[in-house]
Amino acid sequence: MGEVKQAIRRNLWDENQVLRQILGICSILAVTNLLANTLVMGLGLIFVISLSSLTISLLRNYIPHRVRMIVQVFIIAAYVILVDIFIKAQLPEISKALGPYVGLIITNCIIMGRAEAFAQKNPPLLAMIDGFFAGLGYTLVLVFIAFIRELLGFGTIFGFNVNFVGFETWTIMVMPPAAFFIIGVMTWAASSMRLSRQKLQRPSPAPTAAGQQASR
Repeated sequence: MGEVKQAIRRNLWDENQVLRQILGICSILAVTNLLANTLVMGLGLIFVISLSSLTISLLRNYIPHRVRMIVQVFIIAAYVILVDIFIKAQLPEISKALGPYVGLIITNCIIMGRAEAFAQKNPPLLAMIDGFFAGLGYTLVLVFIAFIRELLGFGTIFGFNVNFVGFETWTIMVMPPAAFFIIGVMTWAASSMRLSRQKLQRPSPAPTAAGQQASR
């Protein structure tokens, strides 16, 4: 149970794939201008990273070390194809909007990173949990960015107009540079919070003998 809690905390906050490791940036720039597209992309990645981590962990003792990355890419690609087929069949408009970025999940650094760093070395269930929360941490960041960009750029949330006060939308928010700016602010805020917490947890230095004498 302790390993599960550690995996959850690590992937959602301590080593968040986006805020701490700066991975998956290409998709953040491409799909976060609308919440619906972002949510579909995030759910697709969670599905792929969870099941690919599980599969790689199940096969880890049978995969020759020298060809492990080729096998990992093959496994990831199989799950990405399933996701791509499902989105094209059930959500054709979103599939058109996402374009090639669903297929590019295959090369997403987050999935390859968790496969190589964790799934290759840990039991299947723990590997799947690690993959799920790594994908969830990525998706939460994407959804937050998309919420800000869609609200300020289009005045909508999930396509529904919420701009009842006639707020002037910002054209820059629907452009990729806005995602860079928002993720930069989020990374700075996360790092500042982490440093502040470390300072609070750091024990105060013990008084020296000279200091004790001076206080007397």
